[in-house]
Amino acid sequence: MDRVDGDTFTLTHEYLALMLGVHRASVSVAAGILAQAGLITYHRGHVEILDREGLEAAACPCHAIVRDMFERLIGTRTG
Repeated sequence: MDRVDGDTFTLTHEYLALMLGVHRASVSVAAGILAQAGLITYHRGHVEILDREGLEAAACPCHAIVRDMFERLIGTRTG
């Protein structure tokens, strides 16, 4: 969401698994957990962030560090 406009975007389980170096099934499990928690909806490659603050709270503290470093180095951030 930090790199796209808005809180809805397209991202398949397969592509996310490839980016993260994990099995597609692991992405499905994680997406299911986030959806059950009411943080996202995910259907056929379409992701919608429902609760950004909750999603950030569920993420490791490294998310804020990486986000801030990217902003400092690149200087472009949407969302």
